[in-house]
Amino acid sequence: MNNAAISSAFERFKHQTILVIGDIIVDAYCRGSVTRVSPEAPVPILDIKSREYRLGGAANVALNIHGMGAKPVLCSIVGKDHGAKQVQELMHAQGLSTDGVFKSEERITSVKTRLMSGHHQLLRMDEEQTDFISETDRDTLMAFILTFIANENPDAIIFEDYDKGTIDQNLIEAVMSVAQKVNIPVTVDPKKRNFFHYQGATLFKPNMRELVEGLNLPNLKSREKDLHFAFAKLTERMPVEMAFFTLSADGVFITNGQESTHHTAHKRNIADVSGAGDTVISVATCALAAGLGMDEISYLSNLAGGYVCQFSGVVAISASELRTEFEKTTSNRGY
Repeated sequence: MNNAAISSAFERFKHQTILVIGDIIVDAYCRGSVTRVSPEAPVPILDIKSREYRLGGAANVALNIHGMGAKPVLCSIVGKDHGAKQVQELMHAQGLSTDGVFKSEERITSVKTRLMSGHHQLLRMDEEQTDFISETDRDTLMAFILTFIANENPDAIIFEDYDKGTIDQNLIEAVMSVAQKVNIPVTVDPKKRNFFHYQGATLFKPNMRELVEGLNLPNLKSREKDLHFAFAKLTERMPVEMAFFTLSADGVFITNGQESTHHTAHKRNIADVSGAGDTVISVATCALAAGLGMDEISYLSNLAGGYVCQFSGVVAISASELRTEFEKTTSNRGY
């Protein structure tokens, strides 16, 4: 692994523009305490003391990219509702542009509300719409994306698919076609519905569950032999330049068919894995756009994904935090 290349990449992150396309989610937290059981049913009563809203889904990817020092441009469709207002307020508070976020009368904004007693999640309530966006909304989104690519020539494009309907095959094919013509790398965090629509992606990053479901391999394990087999099955149907499999406690595996690297997970006190995949694809994309190789991309992304799991709820990582973690771990390993 090239430590010097990674260290110098942090400076290059500051000059990047990354286009993020995908589903915006508001992550809401109602926090309180439970001291009694309801007389109406055998369920705990949560005495709510506070409410908190955070950016999730593709918006969390944008936030992580911003944390790396790069400029994210988020492209999505939300509703005309309270959730959309929360998105706008949260993005403005973080210094993120909302130019590519469009409101639709036909949609609701995805909101995941977690009821928390101390550090324990009692219940999650999801408000969402998962049918594909209308042709009119897709045309609006696509026009912005294609114009932005033509005028701004971003350093990379991320498809962040949470299966809520923002991304469909027509949008993918149009963006991929233009990106390939002008040599913009495209990275993908997929879900099952669009799994095989990203022909020619630069980096394709499913987690283990998405890999099992997408390839219909229920007995797949995180052994390198199995992962090479999964890559072969994937590229039989959809050629990609690199596949980057995130394996939870077993770390990450990256391959281009000729070379591969498997980095194990660092030992940590895990509090919450929510949003870790967002952090991984964000850091991987910045690292790819900065010219790092597979080994460096996977090492840095694995480090970042593990780091955010130490905190409760969906959080983003900053460049200074990641640099500190990198220097600490490489020093411990004697690099």
